[in-house]
Amino acid sequence: MRVHLQMLGCRLNEAELQGWARDFTAAGHELVAAADDADLVIFNTCAVTAEASRKSRQQIRRARRANPSARLVVTGCFGTLERERAQALLGVDRVIDNRDKTRLVRLVDPAAGPARDASAAAPCMLRGRDRAFVKVQDGCRYSCAYCVVTLARGAEWSRPVAEVVAEVNALHAAGVGEVVLTGVHVGGYGADRDTTLAALVAALLAETDMPRLRLASLEPWAVDDALLGCYADPRLMPHLHLPLQSGSDAVLRRMARRCRRADFLRLVERVRAAVPGVHLTSDVIAGFPGESEADWAQTLEVVEAARFGDLHVFPFSPRAGTRAACLPDAVPEAIRQARARALLDLAARRRRDHLEAQVGRVAEVLLEGEVADGGYTPDYLRVTLDTPLGPEWRGLVRPVRLLGVDARGGALCGTPCP
Repeated sequence: MRVHLQMLGCRLNEAELQGWARDFTAAGHELVAAADDADLVIFNTCAVTAEASRKSRQQIRRARRANPSARLVVTGCFGTLERERAQALLGVDRVIDNRDKTRLVRLVDPAAGPARDASAAAPCMLRGRDRAFVKVQDGCRYSCAYCVVTLARGAEWSRPVAEVVAEVNALHAAGVGEVVLTGVHVGGYGADRDTTLAALVAALLAETDMPRLRLASLEPWAVDDALLGCYADPRLMPHLHLPLQSGSDAVLRRMARRCRRADFLRLVERVRAAVPGVHLTSDVIAGFPGESEADWAQTLEVVEAARFGDLHVFPFSPRAGTRAACLPDAVPEAIRQARARALLDLAARRRRDHLEAQVGRVAEVLLEGEVADGGYTPDYLRVTLDTPLGPEWRGLVRPVRLLGVDARGGALCGTPCP
């Protein structure tokens, strides 16, 4: 078959697409870039917010219009949480639950046999060979009041260390220069296997030659001294995304978060002391039920004190099935949006300040793109080159002098060093 894979949402969805690409290719199928060229379309959906669910529905309809004759299979969080609604959408042939994702290729092609071992063949890269997302676990044992993903993804489970090591080695052999370890609750890796995320990272540093390892979002309570000690190896990139969600203890309690503002700020100082030059980023929800003006002011205070280099900002979105959807004292939509805009403005200022502080230094950039025209620094700052180096440089690390901040304030401009 000609198979088109598409997704919406998080890095975990991207990592799952990569695994399906490998397994479909190993079973003799051909991957195609456009839905209108496919016999089979697989769409990995998202439902983290109401807007993500809307976009999932929109893209399902668009995929069907693009190719009315193809089989259309929907999976992911929208498909799992709103199965009946997904099945009712025009032209959806099958909905596969998140719990069955590891068997997806066999479910749509019973002749494919079991999934191939991660090291059995060079991976088939969907989106270039510069960086790859590697799924190390799924599910979450915690139940934050606003989170619909824990309902969609279910109980935690972790991949064996040896399996992850084998996949990273295969990716490196295929020319990948950086992997990002991803999951729903990456910091919980190994709880079902009597091991830890720090042990997995240590094994990857010891048993692979991957030039760069990076961690996806980590809950603050999952960052311990053993993990911070791994950053002594320069191959573990000095960037941590630590979700704050709110700077008010009252709101954090209503969210059922396991970290309070003082704990978070102490962790920030521990991280900065252990990982020199670390780039910290975070998530914040604006307008959670019951959030007063005083609560909101406390969030702004913590964001300023933590000196984040960037933020992901989400106006609160009530999701059916979560406790937050039933909480009293809803914040009016206009106030939620106004607070989100204010936080986005603050984030833009912090991002520009952080980028301007890098100007003049030399950074090691993993070159990406068809003509190697930019990439990311170790601390996950985007750099565009004034002079592209050509496709032969793609996937290599090159020293770049950082010359300035681009007009939009979202990336650095640089020139390759001689």
